[in-house]
Amino acid sequence: MSDTNQPASSSTSPAAAASDNWVDRYLPRQVRPYARLARWHAPIGIWLLFWPCVWGLGLAAVAAPTRGFDWGAAILMLIGAALMRGAGCTFNDIVDRDIDGHVARTRQRPIPAGDVTARDALAFMIAQALLASVILFQFNRFTVWAGVASLVLVAIYPFMKRVTWWPQAFLGLAFSWGALVGWSSQTGGMAMPALLAYLGTILWVIGYDTIYALQDVEDDALIGVKSTARLFGNKARLIVSGFYIGAYMLWLAAATVAGAGIVFALLSLVAAGLLAWQVQTLNADVPNNPYVRFHANTYVGMALSLALLADWVW
Repeated sequence: MSDTNQPASSSTSPAAAASDNWVDRYLPRQVRPYARLARWHAPIGIWLLFWPCVWGLGLAAVAAPTRGFDWGAAILMLIGAALMRGAGCTFNDIVDRDIDGHVARTRQRPIPAGDVTARDALAFMIAQALLASVILFQFNRFTVWAGVASLVLVAIYPFMKRVTWWPQAFLGLAFSWGALVGWSSQTGGMAMPALLAYLGTILWVIGYDTIYALQDVEDDALIGVKSTARLFGNKARLIVSGFYIGAYMLWLAAATVAGAGIVFALLSLVAAGLLAWQVQTLNADVPNNPYVRFHANTYVGMALSLALLADWVW
C-alpha cells in the first residue's frame, strides 16, 4: 500500500487515470515524474502513515493531561510522514520496476514508463530520506533511534511480495511505527498503551491493504506476486472483518490503559462504524469498490484521533 496510486477506472485507460491529478495539471513537466514517484498526487498514504503518530501523541496526552497534546510535534510528524512516504514509494518503484510494467494499475509509473531512470529515482529517494532525518533529529534520543530502527522494515517490505503470502503484515509493521514514535516523542520511552496501539494498527493495516490488493489479484496471479488478497480468496471479507475487530479492540484497550474514559469509548464508535461499512459493502467485482473502501480509512484515522483529543480535553 505504501506505493498507492489512484485506481484505474473501468472507463479509462491506466494512463488516462494517472494523468487526472493536480501534479500533471500544474507542476512543471520536469518535476512531474518525481512527484509521481513520491505519490504527491495520491496523499492518502501520507495520512495513513501520519494518523498512528497522532494516536501516539494523543495517548500520551490522555495519560498525562497536564502535559497536553504536542501540536508542534504533530506538524513535524506530518512533514516527516510526507517525506518518508515519498521515499518509501520511490524505493518500492525502484525494486518493483520490472513487476510494475506487467500490472495494469502500475505500468504507467515513472520508471516502467521511461520517464525517469532508476539511478535518478535513487538520488531522489536519498534526498527525501535526508530531509526526513532532519525532522527526526528534532526529537529525543529514544525517538531518533526508534525512527532509525523503522528503516529496516521500510527496506524489506518491497521484497516480501516475492517470498511470503503476508506482505501486508510487513507493511503493517512499518506503517504502524508512528504510534511508537508519537508516544516516545512525549515520554522518552515505551509503555503498554503505545504497544497496544501499535499492535492494533498492524491489524488495521493488514485489513485495509488486503482490500487495496483486491484490485490487483488477477495481475498478481499471472506474474506470481503474493498477497493476503490472493491468500484469503473468497473469504477476504470475513477475514478482514476479523482483523478490523481485533484492531478496534486493541485501540480501545490502549486508550483505556492510558486513562481514557467514556468520551473516547463513545466517539471511537465512529471509527468502528466506518470499518464495519467497509467490509459490509466490499465487492471486488465492482470497479473501484475496493479502492473507495480502502480510501475511507483516512477517515477512520481522523475519527480515532478526534476521539483521543476529545477525551483529553474532557
